[in-house]
Amino acid sequence: MLRIVLFLVLIALAAAGAAWVADQPGDLVLTAGGFRATTTLPRFVFLLGVFAAAVVLVWSILTMIWRAPGRLRRRSREKRHARGRHAITHGLLAIGHGDIGLARRHAESARRLAPNDPLALLLHAQSAQLEGDRDEAQRVFRAMAEREDTRLLGLRGLFIEAQRADDAVGAVMIAEEALELSPSSTWASHAVLGFRCARGDWSGALAILDSNLSAGLIDKSAYRRQRGVLLTARALELETMDRDLARESVMEAVKLAPTLVPAAVLAAKFESEAHQVRRAMKLVEAAWLANPHPDLADAYAHVKLGDSARQRLQRVETLAAKTPADRPGHIEGQLAIARAAIDASEFARAREVLAPYVNDPTQRVALLMAELERTEHGDGGRARAWTLRAVRARHDPAWTADGYVSERWRPVSPVTGRLDAFQWQTPVASLPSDKGATIESSAFEEAMLAAPPPKRVTAAPAESPVEPPAAPVPAPAAQDNSPPEAKEVVKETPKEAPKDVAKDEPAVPPAEPVKPADTAEASPVAETPVFRTRADLGKPAPVPIQAVIPIVRAPDDPGVDDEGPSDEFTEQIGTPRAHAKAQAGGWRGFWSRWGA
Repeated sequence: MLRIVLFLVLIALAAAGAAWVADQPGDLVLTAGGFRATTTLPRFVFLLGVFAAAVVLVWSILTMIWRAPGRLRRRSREKRHARGRHAITHGLLAIGHGDIGLARRHAESARRLAPNDPLALLLHAQSAQLEGDRDEAQRVFRAMAEREDTRLLGLRGLFIEAQRADDAVGAVMIAEEALELSPSSTWASHAVLGFRCARGDWSGALAILDSNLSAGLIDKSAYRRQRGVLLTARALELETMDRDLARESVMEAVKLAPTLVPAAVLAAKFESEAHQVRRAMKLVEAAWLANPHPDLADAYAHVKLGDSARQRLQRVETLAAKTPADRPGHIEGQLAIARAAIDASEFARAREVLAPYVNDPTQRVALLMAELERTEHGDGGRARAWTLRAVRARHDPAWTADGYVSERWRPVSPVTGRLDAFQWQTPVASLPSDKGATIESSAFEEAMLAAPPPKRVTAAPAESPVEPPAAPVPAPAAQDNSPPEAKEVVKETPKEAPKDVAKDEPAVPPAEPVKPADTAEASPVAETPVFRTRADLGKPAPVPIQAVIPIVRAPDDPGVDDEGPSDEFTEQIGTPRAHAKAQAGGWRGFWSRWGA
C-alpha cells in the first residue's frame, strides 16, 4: 500500500513539473561562440531527456561489452558447480541405497567438477568405504581433517576406520583430539568416556561426565544415574585396597542412584560392618522394591553378623513379603526363602515355596531342588536328575547388555561401550519360542523324578532285649543309584520283614499275607519302580516337518512400498506426451494458461 501511494505521488509531481514547464512563456537562447540556437523551454527539456537516455544507453552497452568475459566465466563456473552439486546429491543417494557402481561414477564426477567442495570429499570417502577400500577412505578423511571446515568430520571418519581396524589406541587419541576441538561433540565424549571406563580411569570418566553436563549433552537425572554408576564401579575396585575411599564413593552413589543394586549391596555391607543394621536394611529395602535381586536378598539375610540360619530365614521372609505376588520379581523372593530354608534345614518350607515352580523350573529352581534332595534325603540319584534337568531348563535373569550376558555387574557394555547398559533381565536367547527343544527329555530322568524319595527306615522297638544279628553290609558301589545295588536292597528287604512280623504277631500263619501296620517302615519298595528296562521307555513322537516354510515378516520390519510415494506435483506437472491433461512447464506452460 505504501508503494502504491509513493508511486502516485511521484506521478503527480512529474505531471506538475511538466505542466509548469509547459506554462513558462518565452524562448531559450543558447549561444556558443558563433553558434546561436533558439528554442522553447519545453522543447529544450524534451531534448535534454532524450540526450540523457542516449548517454545511459551507450554507457550500458559499453559496460555490458566490458563485463561480458567475466560474466561468461561466472556463468560457466556456476553451471559447473550446479553439475557438481547434482553429482554429489545423486552420489549420496546411491550410497544410501547401496549402488556401488553408481556411487563411484558420481564420486568421480563430483571430484572433477567440484574438487574443493566438502560434500564432494565426503562422497568420495563414503564411496571408498562402500567399496571396502579402507586405505583410500583413510586418505580422504585425513585430507578432510586438515581442512578447517571439515576437521571434525574427518576426525569422525578416522575414528570409525580405527575402530574397524581394532586400533583402540588410535581411536581414543582421535576421539580425545575431537573432544578438545568441540567439547559438545556427542560421539567424541561418548567414545572417550567408554575408553576411560574400559581402562578403569574412573576419575577421568567422572570429569568427562561433568563436562557433558556443562555442555548440555545429558540432563540432570541421567547425570545423577551415570555418576552413581561410576562411583559404584570405583568403590567395587577399591573395596580391598582403600576402604575409606570406597565407602565414601558408594555412599555418594547410593544417594544419587538408590535403586542401583551393586551400590545398595556394597553400601549395606559397609553399614553392617559399622553396626548400622537399620540403615543397611533400609538401603536394601529401597533397592529391592525397585529391582528384586538375589544379591539384595543375600545382603539382607547377612545384614546382622552372628545371626543363626533360622534368624536369616525370618529376615528373608520379611523382605520377600514386601514384593506383591503379581509382580515379576516375586519369584526372586521365593527363591531367596528357599535358599535360606535349606541353610536352616527347614526342608518342608523350602519345598513349599518351590512347589509352584517345579513343573516348569528355571535353572536356579532345578539346582535348588537338587540341593534339597541331596541335603534332606541324601538321594544322589534324584539330585543328579534335577541337575540334568537344570541343563535344559529356562535361564534365569542375568546381567545383560547388548546381547552380552555377564556373571557380574559391569558399569559399561563391552560391546558398545555404553554406560549403565547392564540390566537384570532374562537373556534373549532363553526366551520361549515355537521351536522344539534342542535336547529331548529323558524318560529315565522322568522316572527318577516321578518316584517318591526313599524314606529312612527306623528300627521298631524290640520286645526282647536280644537283637537279631545284623546282615552283612555289601561293599559300596561306584554309584549309589546303580541297578545292581538297588536289586540287592529290594531282595534283602522282604527277607527281614517276615522276621519282624513273626516276632510281633506269632499267631498269624505264614501262608496268609501279612499287612504291616506301618507300610513305610515295613516295605520301602515304591509303587513306581525307580529303574525300568529299556523296553518300557517310549521314544518321543517325531515332530512333523513342514513341507513349505512360510515367509513371515518380522514385527519390526517396515516393509518395502513397491509403488513408491505419490507426489501430487509430479502428477500435475509433466510433459504433454506423457499425460494429455498434464500442465507443460516453461514458456509453453505460460502460453497454455492464456489459452494459446
